[in-house]
Amino acid sequence: MNPTITHNQDEQTFYASQQGYESELTYSRPADDVIDFTHTFVDEQLRGKGVGELLARTGLAFAREHNLRVRTSCSFMRGFVEQHHEYQDLLENRNQT
Repeated sequence: MNPTITHNQDEQTFYASQQGYESELTYSRPADDVIDFTHTFVDEQLRGKGVGELLARTGLAFAREHNLRVRTSCSFMRGFVEQHHEYQDLLENRNQT
């Protein structure tokens, strides 16, 4: 069973729910055209099952759909974008290390 993903724009959070456990990807909007992914939490019961990747891909798809530049204050998101080159064009500053 795949997790259910919901997006609460008021809370600036993507949620993944599965089997009563909840994980989240939070963000801020420091500018109208920028989204900063600030924190990822995957419940211990869901770790190693691709939930973090699903949250990351969902958040990045949202950024692409809304023409937002991406910041990755969250170390998980920073690493995810570094490993998945198809998202690097979204980075606010492509020369970021």
